[in-house]
Amino acid sequence: MVSSAASKNKEELRTRFRFERRQRSIGGDWLHLLRASEISTSKTIASYLSYGDEPSTVMLNEKIASLGKELLLPRTNPQGEITWIKCHPDMEFERDKKRKKLLQPIGEVFDGLLDVVILPALRVDRGGVRLGQGGGSYDRALAHGALTQSAWKVALLHDEELSSESLPREDHDVLVDAVALPEILVRFKTRDS
Repeated sequence: MVSSAASKNKEELRTRFRFERRQRSIGGDWLHLLRASEISTSKTIASYLSYGDEPSTVMLNEKIASLGKELLLPRTNPQGEITWIKCHPDMEFERDKKRKKLLQPIGEVFDGLLDVVILPALRVDRGGVRLGQGGGSYDRALAHGALTQSAWKVALLHDEELSSESLPREDHDVLVDAVALPEILVRFKTRDS
């Protein structure tokens, strides 16, 4: 693993990858992900509310809920810690006080085990190393959250965002098990078992 000296390199990569993402045409619904056995056999799925040029989760989240799965959405506190909120049709949202573009769900906190966690990412390499936006909320939730440790972790990416080059990895970075591109699912051998 790379030490914290990788932080500067990671921030440079984030800047470059955000620029590249803005230059591409963006499309896809990622519904093919629902055919994965981990999804079809799951009871609880944590996803996220996409914003900006992230892969859209709108149709995916609607379909997950329509399948009778327990859909959970993240709510981040000022310290960057995630709690998972139960999604329901009449759910209300509020703007994040710090990051005005982000919507935060309001509702009942989930305290069971998660079967699947769908994650945002700027890039993922072929070893399952995920480069997020830099806040560390998801890595902390995945590494230290008893709810998520056994969950199947899949990141959503646009085409060309699966990196053939290794990304820097720090001690706190959690590997993903798979990446969903607009038309395909790529699995990694990241689990010890």
